[in-house]
Amino acid sequence: MGDLEIRAAVDDDVPAIVEMLADDPLGAQRESPDDLAPYLSALERLSADPNQRLVVAVREGRVVGTLQLTIIPGLSRSGATRSIVEGVRIHADERGSGLGTELIEWAIEESRGQGCQLVQLTSDKTRADAHRFYERLGFTASHTGFKLQL
Repeated sequence: MGDLEIRAAVDDDVPAIVEMLADDPLGAQRESPDDLAPYLSALERLSADPNQRLVVAVREGRVVGTLQLTIIPGLSRSGATRSIVEGVRIHADERGSGLGTELIEWAIEESRGQGCQLVQLTSDKTRADAHRFYERLGFTASHTGFKLQL
């Protein structure tokens, strides 16, 4: 399948990232590939923040996956640092190839390297396949999440 490179996202990657974000029933409702300006602005903010890592997986020069990793220092759990994995997307052509596992394993190792004691993520309740995937990787559905739309 070719060598995989996981690297920081750059402006030229934004169209492919947005395409992946929009390529499912939930994303199609909330993403707009027609106007990339807000995504480019967000990438600029992310890139300036040392606790954020927006990465892409590239195979044979093509962006085939993405995720955001956020490092959060904290007081709870005896001052533990944790990470949050967000926005995991795999290109439709790559689903089932093991790429998702590689990306999550990268995030776990990066989190360890940053001194994190905990990796956490949320997944929409409707994404049953994603839940099985995360459980296979050792994650447990230990909490109930809440969101407030602003």
